[in-house]
Amino acid sequence: MRLFRYLLLTGLVFLYMNNAYSQRKKKKEKQEDVKIDKAVDAMASAVKDKLKDDKKKGPKAFKDLIDTSAVSQKGMISVHKMDQKWYFEIPDSLLNMDIMAVTRYSKTAAGGGIFGGEEVNRQMIRWEKGMDDNLLLRSVTVVVTSPDSTKPIFQAVKNSNSDPIIGVFEIKAVRKDPGAKSSVVDVTDFFNADNQVFSLSSISKQLLKLAAFKKEASYIEKINSYPINTEIRTVKSFSVTPQVLTTTPGPSIGQYLPSGLDAGVITLEMNTSLILLPKSPMRKRIFDSRVGFFANQYATFGEESQRSDTEIFAVRWRLEPKTAEDARRQKNGELIEPKKPIVYYIDPATPEKWRKYLKAGVDDWQVAFEKAGWKNAIRGEYWPEKDTTMSLEDARYSVIRYFAADIQNAYGPNVHDPRSGEILESHIGWYHNVMRLLRNWYIIQAAAVDPNARKKKFDDELMGQLVRFVSSHEIGHTLGLRHNMGASSATPVEKLRDKNWIEEHGHTSSIMDYARFNYVAQPEDGITNLFPRIGDYDKWAIQWGYSNFADCKDVNAEKALLNTMTKEAYKDNRLHFGTEISPYDPRYQTEDLSDNAMKASEYGIKNLKRILPNLIEWSKEDGESYKELDEIYGNVIGQYRRYLGHVIKNVGGIYDTPITYDMEGSTFTIVPKTTQKEAVAFLNNQLFKTPIWLLDQNILNKIKPETGVEAIKALQEYALTSLFAGDRAVRLMETGSNSKNFTLDDLFTDLESGIWAEAKSGKAIDPYRRNLQKVYTEKLIDLLKPGKANVQSIPVGVTYGFSTRVVELEKTDLPSVARAHLEDLKTTLQGAAAKSGDKITKYHLQDVLQRIKMALDPK
Repeated sequence: MRLFRYLLLTGLVFLYMNNAYSQRKKKKEKQEDVKIDKAVDAMASAVKDKLKDDKKKGPKAFKDLIDTSAVSQKGMISVHKMDQKWYFEIPDSLLNMDIMAVTRYSKTAAGGGIFGGEEVNRQMIRWEKGMDDNLLLRSVTVVVTSPDSTKPIFQAVKNSNSDPIIGVFEIKAVRKDPGAKSSVVDVTDFFNADNQVFSLSSISKQLLKLAAFKKEASYIEKINSYPINTEIRTVKSFSVTPQVLTTTPGPSIGQYLPSGLDAGVITLEMNTSLILLPKSPMRKRIFDSRVGFFANQYATFGEESQRSDTEIFAVRWRLEPKTAEDARRQKNGELIEPKKPIVYYIDPATPEKWRKYLKAGVDDWQVAFEKAGWKNAIRGEYWPEKDTTMSLEDARYSVIRYFAADIQNAYGPNVHDPRSGEILESHIGWYHNVMRLLRNWYIIQAAAVDPNARKKKFDDELMGQLVRFVSSHEIGHTLGLRHNMGASSATPVEKLRDKNWIEEHGHTSSIMDYARFNYVAQPEDGITNLFPRIGDYDKWAIQWGYSNFADCKDVNAEKALLNTMTKEAYKDNRLHFGTEISPYDPRYQTEDLSDNAMKASEYGIKNLKRILPNLIEWSKEDGESYKELDEIYGNVIGQYRRYLGHVIKNVGGIYDTPITYDMEGSTFTIVPKTTQKEAVAFLNNQLFKTPIWLLDQNILNKIKPETGVEAIKALQEYALTSLFAGDRAVRLMETGSNSKNFTLDDLFTDLESGIWAEAKSGKAIDPYRRNLQKVYTEKLIDLLKPGKANVQSIPVGVTYGFSTRVVELEKTDLPSVARAHLEDLKTTLQGAAAKSGDKITKYHLQDVLQRIKMALDPK
């Protein structure tokens, strides 16, 4: 019993103690919960107060962010550098304004065919206010527009033009001056990045085998700002796409830069120019397909129009009178100087002896601008090397950039306002090795007439004049002029041999044609002026593009005035424009001369025959291999092949003359039958009758192991492939529906009269002709199952591009005509094989005959 009471007492004591402990624990926990709740409430209140304070505070005052340690520049966009950060100060007046961003290489890695000064990218951009104290940067592409912002349709167009946002910037500070306000944003990370608008496109990266952007090895080198532009120089590094070992190599896109293979990284320096576009765009000059200007275009939607229109306008510089008095004087026929002339600087990297010739190529255009009412409108200047405020990449300056490259070329681009076509600047690319190209051209086309061309290295004066001619041509492109491949066709072929006529007119009416030198002139003509120059068409084109019509009330009144001028000009065929892209007009070709390709090419071949025996003497140098001879001989073959191409385009040719409703005549005219027959006769005489003169064994045994049999066959096969092309056949069949025109049957008949002449005469056939006859027969057999042809044409009045239709040739007369000629040829060869006395000739005829039989009756 005592034990029971003891245990009961013990249990009660334990229960009391446990209950007391629980009460104390709960009390303590409650106190801690209260503390936590208070802490949370305090933190929430603090965050709330901070957010409220931040919201109230917003961006800092300018002086609180940009202090006295900042290095600042004023300009279109004021720039501040502080603590390794770059800040842009964007004035509110710049918001929603159009800016052109042009990015160029400043320095490049060697060996990739890219050079400092070349354009990388260009894009129109625009700053605008965003939400929550942000600035947005948009990329702007002009595709459609509406001319009147007050009309409802303007909103519909706007709804279809959402421009991509390429940057979002927190406004760090605001400057408020009387009458002006600006926002400060940090652009450090933005420009030290790989943004496509200011860097390489994805295609360019693939071509250079570039992979990921390496931010740690990239930085902003400097930023300079000027009144209408801001220049950003960056260094950008990229890793290189890893090379892959494979046992089954295939085609590879792009090319590794040597330094990239060595280091696995490529570093490039780039300069981006942000140039403010005019607040009021220049008045557009409506494009006219009768005058060869580059053009821009976009769709327009007008409130009163019943359809969308495509507005196409010429690309040109803005030339304006300095004063109203000057405008009056110009209208009265006086020449005046423009408010802002067109100036091209010569790159100081240019070898000094060539600078004056490049400059002269610019100055040569002054005579053309005088036709438009301007004097001293254009000039070349030497770069002021001591002026540290100027930069070759600065978008305010146009420059002829000199590239240390083995590329045989030069090019003349321009940067223009996409809203109006106003040219803003140009950086012409001039590759050092263009002089090699000029030397080869001049030797092959002029050495028969000009003794100065008969040497391996030209004198500086001759080479300088060649440089000058190309400089003028490229400047023409930067003025907005396209290639006028029809200009040379305005010169009658015999006038090219008339010394007095050449002195007055030159051998082509436009330096914008690819009419290099007068290869028609013969030694006995006494002609020494073999160069192209600013011609009649060039002066007319500049007059069309740069005459001042500010007194016209609008663009339509100006268009009507220009149309009257153009109709009058078109009465002179020396003022015609011929597109560089025509697939069927024989007047519009590169490297050709005169109104008759057959006669011009005959004269050209006569000169090649004079040149060829002298190539060893003109290219020799003791201790050197025959590499030079091989190159020049190849240029002879290339020139001869060009002559063939000039002639071939007449077959199935159609003249395409751009005219308008208020002009007489037809846009399209078939090349006369006599001209097409003349073309085939030329090929029979100058190509299919073996051109043995090309096979000078004294030359060939120094540069090639073969004697030229296959080389001749290759030239002949090239010509036949072109003559039998599906699109040419379609034109011959369509135009041949009129018996007055040259037909497909005429083509095969005339070719066979030359190519198979021995089959009718019974003479032995040499290996050159046997090869030719086999090629011809196989080409004819192929036409039994001709497949499809893409037939291209140029839509009337367009700037560029083709309209293409597909023709199923098996559903045309082509296989029928081919079969008929194979049947006739079979009969002819049966008789020729029976009476042939030459064993190899008989074998050949029997072989070809069997091929024809199997093609006509396959078993």
